[in-house]
Amino acid sequence: MASKKAAAKKAPKKTGGARLALPKKAAQKRAKSAPRAEAEREVDRDDAPPRGKGRAPALSPKAKKGKASSKGSGDDAPLGIGVGDSAPSFVLKDHSGALVSSESLRGSPYLIYFYPKDDTPGCTLEACGFRDSAPRFSAKGVRVLGVSPDSPEVHARFRKKYGLTFPLLSDPEKTLAKAYGVWVKKMNYGREYMGVERSTFFVDRSGVVKKAWRRVRVPGHVDEVVHSV
Repeated sequence: MASKKAAAKKAPKKTGGARLALPKKAAQKRAKSAPRAEAEREVDRDDAPPRGKGRAPALSPKAKKGKASSKGSGDDAPLGIGVGDSAPSFVLKDHSGALVSSESLRGSPYLIYFYPKDDTPGCTLEACGFRDSAPRFSAKGVRVLGVSPDSPEVHARFRKKYGLTFPLLSDPEKTLAKAYGVWVKKMNYGREYMGVERSTFFVDRSGVVKKAWRRVRVPGHVDEVVHSV
């Protein structure tokens, strides 16, 4: 009887399938990296169509191969505006409904950055980054302009909500986005759709593109731009 009691005391308690606790350092590392990883995923989903009923079905491997063969052709193909090219001309409405043209910007260097959608996680983080760095750009005589397909009214609400100090241009027909080659085919959860490729361009006083950043990842981007212009 005594030996049975001793064995019972030594036997480990059943955990019911519960996970073992991570070592303290591993748990801290996971907790620290989780918000950043989630932020990266949110950035990539800023302009993705919602999952669910009514969305295009996932492409089969065979269909994907066929789609890939046609990439770069047609009306939605990027024009490849890059360093050394003349910046595309445009006339667009800003957040207040006033017209802003490339001609009116000539004579002063400017940054024009394209983003998917107002008030989404990545786009908000990027906009606030440009807002906070406004004094540094001003010190260099560089204007900042944001562009997305959103309407002037949506832009106005976005600017007011986050105290943005630079103009937001409305490009509902994606005319300027296509001219810069940032209206592209994108993938999200196996679904293909058209969207804005997050990009930034630095145009000099004569209207020539001097710097270009494509497929931008938001963290650290604004600081990189500040030090490059």
